Amino acid sequence: MSVVATVLTLLVALLHLYFLVLEMFLWTRPLGLKTFRNTREKAEATRVLAANQGLYNGFLAVGLLYGIATGAREFVLFFLACVLVAGVYGAMTVNRRIFFVQGLPALLAIAAWQIV
Repeated sequence: MSVVATVLTLLVALLHLYFLVLEMFLWTRPLGLKTFRNTREKAEATRVLAANQGLYNGFLAVGLLYGIATGAREFVLFFLACVLVAGVYGAMTVNRRIFFVQGLPALLAIAAWQIV
């Protein structure tokens, strides 16, 4: 396993654990409101949807961590591809900056795994 590929994948996993916390636990708190540029009213109305989204981010993180722990390269690449697709979709439908926060790190990790 390449150290660079592993570190980049760990970064993606940690980002998704952070997204889990933001979306499941901080959605209606000041940090969540600021991060997602929500009003308190909109955040309260979408709280359950955000928690569900956070749970999926947690699944992505755990999949990446499991792949690293077991040395399953294909497993890691599958979850990185899922993250990349989510980042591209988010950029197309919500805000372009989602690609840079979510999609680009996954793309860089995928590229690093291809060099291995």
